[in-house]
Amino acid sequence: MSRNDAAPGTVTPPPGRIRRMLSHLYVQCLIAVLLGAAVGGLWPSFGADLKPLGDGFIALVKMFVAPIIFCTVVHGIASMGNARAVGRVSLKALVYFEVLTTVAMVVGLVVVNVLQPGSGLHVDASALSDKGLPPEATTAHEGFADFLLAIVPATLVSALTGNEILPVLLVSVLIGFGLHASGEAGLSIARGIEKFSTVLFTLIRWIMRLAPVGAFGSMAFTIGHYGLGTLRHLALLVGSFWLTSLLFVLVVLGTVMRLNGLRLLPFLRYIKEELLIVLGTSSTEPVLPRMMAKLQHVGASKPVVGITLPAGYSFNLDGTAIYLTMGSVFLAQALGIDLSLTQQLAMLVVMLLTSKGAAGVTGSGFIALAATLGAVPHVPVGALALIFGVDRFMSEARALTSLVGNGVATLAVARWEGELDEVRARSVLRGELPFAPSLAPTAVPAEPDPQQAPAATHAPVPVAR
Repeated sequence: MSRNDAAPGTVTPPPGRIRRMLSHLYVQCLIAVLLGAAVGGLWPSFGADLKPLGDGFIALVKMFVAPIIFCTVVHGIASMGNARAVGRVSLKALVYFEVLTTVAMVVGLVVVNVLQPGSGLHVDASALSDKGLPPEATTAHEGFADFLLAIVPATLVSALTGNEILPVLLVSVLIGFGLHASGEAGLSIARGIEKFSTVLFTLIRWIMRLAPVGAFGSMAFTIGHYGLGTLRHLALLVGSFWLTSLLFVLVVLGTVMRLNGLRLLPFLRYIKEELLIVLGTSSTEPVLPRMMAKLQHVGASKPVVGITLPAGYSFNLDGTAIYLTMGSVFLAQALGIDLSLTQQLAMLVVMLLTSKGAAGVTGSGFIALAATLGAVPHVPVGALALIFGVDRFMSEARALTSLVGNGVATLAVARWEGELDEVRARSVLRGELPFAPSLAPTAVPAEPDPQQAPAATHAPVPVAR
């Protein structure tokens, strides 16, 4: 029967509708995640062997993260009319990060004490062993002074070739200020850096077409290697953590958005592609370039985005903050260790330090928890073996929560700095100005004026699609 001979009352979809729907990256990632879970569940051994697909995709994107941060921050600072604005943005961002991280930890602490998911396990501490844990979890962890010194790279180039974001930020800020103070010579270099960033975003746009492959491989490995049966053993902890993360996003971050004249749910719809990529890969780093472009498209200025979002990847890990408090108290409950309120608050202070600098990659929260337990005498590090098997199932929630938290933080700081086009932001979140690739570079001011107030740069930037 031809299309024209369709039975009465039936609706034949317009030709190409399914093809158009499948062309969206978020649809491709959603299908890939579901297929990966199915493959991992039906053929566990084969699913576990697909891990290189996810690892390879993450490695490809990470290769461009440091150069993109460098270009964005350097050009943003060099093109700002008032260099003091950089200091204001940085200070406001750090204050926001500390407040929201503390709130996240307190929320996790309250929930784990109310639900008590570890009570009743009665684990014998003498039977615990750190055998089988990742080497990073059992080695000595750096102190605060070492953490600060590690921000300074050995050379300018080594900052771009390493795996840490903070050294890249330090070098980028210093070079940005240097170009800003160099007059026309600095502006010429800034224009060249901007053009180079156009090339980087073009390459990222190509690589992001592989996101469904990476999401498929990562999800197949997670289900195939750990198995759904492992999840059932500690379902209360995993479920409590996901519920706490969801409540934090909807209530706390939703309130922050409301206070800044925006709504959370439209923002979540706006970044749905990035959320699905993070869900599949369990890492926030692959979507960093796209998030920077989308936040500029929504109306936040390029300098604010370039400083706040990358810094948030080290200083504003809300998901990791919740995980640290819930994980440490859960282990204490499982071992029958009664932590007083004073001891829990002391652990919270330690967590405010150990949570900093943890990259947005898979497993970083587990290493941060190991650093916390190693710094306090209440819970043995060997207890980590109790949750190592299900940590991956909580890693996705950590990454999703931190991603949304950093996006909200960037919009909040931009508005407080007067660098957010609120009319444009509402239009974009309503879907009136859809996000689309653009290869047109943003303009660089002809000459820096120290007396001029910083101007927001709202033009679309090159974006991965």
